[in-house]
Amino acid sequence: MRGHRVSILSLHYPPDATGIAPYAGALAAGLSARAHRVTAYVAHPFYPEWAIRPGYGQWKSTANIDGVTVHRLRHYVPRPPRGVRRLLSELSLGMRLLFSKLGSDSVVVAISPALFATAIAVLRIRLTPARPSVVIWVQDIYTLGMEETKEGGGLSIWITKIVEKCALRAADTVIAIHPRFADYLVEDLGVERDRIVVIRNWTHLKPTASISQLDARVALGWPSDVALAVHTGNMGAKQGLENIVEAARLADERGVPIKFILVGDGGERDRLEQLARGVDRIEFVDPLDDADYRRALAAADCLVVNELPGVATMAVPSKLTSYFDAARPIVAATDSNGITAGEIEQSGAGVVVPAGDPEALLAAALELSSDSARAAVYGAAGRSFRAKVLDADVAIDAFEQVLGDVASGRGRRT
Repeated sequence: MRGHRVSILSLHYPPDATGIAPYAGALAAGLSARAHRVTAYVAHPFYPEWAIRPGYGQWKSTANIDGVTVHRLRHYVPRPPRGVRRLLSELSLGMRLLFSKLGSDSVVVAISPALFATAIAVLRIRLTPARPSVVIWVQDIYTLGMEETKEGGGLSIWITKIVEKCALRAADTVIAIHPRFADYLVEDLGVERDRIVVIRNWTHLKPTASISQLDARVALGWPSDVALAVHTGNMGAKQGLENIVEAARLADERGVPIKFILVGDGGERDRLEQLARGVDRIEFVDPLDDADYRRALAAADCLVVNELPGVATMAVPSKLTSYFDAARPIVAATDSNGITAGEIEQSGAGVVVPAGDPEALLAAALELSSDSARAAVYGAAGRSFRAKVLDADVAIDAFEQVLGDVASGRGRRT
C-alpha cells in the first residue's frame, strides 16, 4: 500500500498511559512503521491526574517519537474536570487545532473525545477549499455519556447532541470501537451506515515474560497474605468507584481477608479518598509505569471494572484489553445489558454483578479469589479473546484500509 500523509488530532497521547492515549500513540507509531508520514497534534500529558506533567507545558513543542512528528499544544487543563471548565478545556484545544497547518494532501484522523475540539477542527477543514480527508475515531459517545451519568440538563444534552451529530456527519468516514456504538451513531445521530467502520481497540501492552503473582506483590510492596482485587485506570464519574469503597467497608466490618487496590488518578480521586477514610481494606496507588502496571495486574487475584449504575453504552472501558492480556479473572460491576457486560460474557473472562451493589462485588471478588481453578479458566479465556479479537496488527490493517479508501476518494464525502 502506498504511504499516505496522516495527521492525528488527539487530546490524549503518550506518555499518558491510560484511557485513549495508548491507542492514539500506538496507531501513530504503527502507521509510521508501515511507511506512512504521520504527524500528531496533541495536548501535553495531563491525564488522568488532570495536571500537566513536569517538563511539559510549553505553548508549543515538537519532537520525533517512534518516527512520528509530535506537536504538543498547550491548552487549559481544569481540575476538577466538570461542567463549563471541561468545555472550556476542549474549546481551548480546538482553537489551537484551528490554526495548525494540516496539509491538504493528508488524511486527518480526529479522535473523540475531545468532541468539541474535534468539531472545531472538522469545521475548519470542511471550509477549506482544497481540504484534507477527515476520519473521526469515536472512543466515547458524548451524548450517551451525559444521559447515562446524568451530567448536565436537557439544554446542554441537546446542544451536545447537535454538535456531535454535525461533527460526525461532516466526516468522510467514522470509526467506531464497538458494533453497539455503530448502531447508536446510525439510529440516534443520523450517520449513514455505509460511512461507519467498526475497528475494535486492541491490547497495547507489549509482550513480556510472565510474572509470578508473589514476585509481583513483593516488587510492589503489596501484601501476600490476603486476596487482592485490583482496579486500574481513570477515577471519574462514570466509573462510580464509591461502590468499591463501600465493598471495602463491608470487608472491614466482616473481617474478611481481602484488599481492594485502586491504581490511577482522576477527577473523583480526592472525593473517593475522603469517602474511604478509616477503611483499612482499600488502598489508592498513583499511576504506574508500564513495568509496574504489568506487575499490578499479575499481583491481583481478580481485576475489577466498575461502572456507575445506568452506564451501559457510552464507552468501552479501555482497561479491559489489558485485563484480558493479563490472564486474570475479571469482576465487572456494571449494567447487565451494557457493552461491558457483553464483553465479559463474549470473552468468558469473568463474572458480571449488578452496578452499585457493594455486597455483590465483595462476594464475587472473594469467590474468585478462593477458587484458583475457576480463576485460571477465566484468565485463559480472556487471553484467548485478546489474541483472537483484539490483535493490534488486525486493527492497524483495518486503519490502513480506511486511509486508502478516503485518500483515493472511495470513502470521501462529496
